[in-house]
Amino acid sequence: MAGRDWLAVYLKGAAMGAADAVPGVSGGTIALITGIYERLVGAIAALDPVDALGLLALVPQLGSADAREELWTSLVEMDVPFLAILGGGLITAVVTVANVVHVAIADFPGVTFAFFFGLIAASVVVLLSEVELDTPGRIAAAVVGFALAFVLSAQAQTGALPEVLPVVFLAGAVAICAMVLPGVSGSLLLLTLGMYDTMTSAVSTTTDAVLGGDFGAAVDPVTTLVVFTAGAGVGILSFARVVEWALDHYRAATLTFLVALMAGALRAPAIQVSDANPQWTATSAGIVLVAALLGAGVVLVLDATTDDLDY
Repeated sequence: MAGRDWLAVYLKGAAMGAADAVPGVSGGTIALITGIYERLVGAIAALDPVDALGLLALVPQLGSADAREELWTSLVEMDVPFLAILGGGLITAVVTVANVVHVAIADFPGVTFAFFFGLIAASVVVLLSEVELDTPGRIAAAVVGFALAFVLSAQAQTGALPEVLPVVFLAGAVAICAMVLPGVSGSLLLLTLGMYDTMTSAVSTTTDAVLGGDFGAAVDPVTTLVVFTAGAGVGILSFARVVEWALDHYRAATLTFLVALMAGALRAPAIQVSDANPQWTATSAGIVLVAALLGAGVVLVLDATTDDLDY
C-alpha cells in the first residue's frame, strides 16, 4: 500500500482506540464502517503460534539478506505490518483519549453520551445495506443481536467482581471481543464487569508515573495492564477465528446480527443522556441534539472519505 493508505490505517486504528475507550461505542464498529473489519478479523485469525516460533528462528540469521527477505515476506503474508500499524494507532488513542473521556463523562455526561449516541446511530444507518431479512435465520439473527445488546447495555454497574489479577485477565479476554464484534463496546463490557474504573485508573496512573519519573509507582498499574493485555491476547486470538468462520459460512446472517447488535447498543448512551437530564428544557434538548448530530457527522464524514482507499 502507498504511504497515504498506511497513514489511513494508523488513523483508523486511532479511531478504533478512541471508540473502545468510551462506554457504548465499539472499535469493531469503526473497523466495520471504515472497510477494514474483515481484513482485521482475517489477519488476527491467521496468526499462528507455530508460525511465530518459526519466524523467531530466523532472528539469529538476520545478518543474511536472504533471511531478512524471508522474514519480511512471511510477516507480509501474515499481514503483521497492517496489524502493527493499526495497533499503534489504537494504543496511542486509548492512552490519549481515556483520560479526556473520563473528564468529559464526569463534567458533561449528557453531552458526551449524546455524542456517543450519534456515533452509534450513524453507524447503523451507514451499515443498513448489510442487513438482510429475507430468511427466517437472518430475521432470528437480527432479533437475537438486537436483544443481546439491548439487555447488555443496561447492565453497566460497577463493583460486580473483585479487582484481582485473575479477574483482570478474564476482563481482558472478554472486553477485547469488542474489537471483532461491532455493536458491543469493550468499555461497556468492562463496566458490566465492574472493571472500567480499574483499567482507566491503571492507564492514568501509569502515564502520570512514567511522565513524572516515579517508576516505582508504576509497578502495580503496569502489572494490571500486562495481565489485562495477556487476557486480551488469548481472547482475540480465539474469538477472531469464530467470527471469521461465521463470515465465511453465514456472511449475510452474521453481518445482520452485527448491525442489529449496534442498534441494540443505542440503549446504553440513551440511558446516560436521560439520567443526565432529569428535567428537560429547550436548551438542554438543543444541546443534546447538536452533540448527537456532531457524533453522527463524524461517522458520515469518515464513511464518505474512506470509500476510495485501497485495502
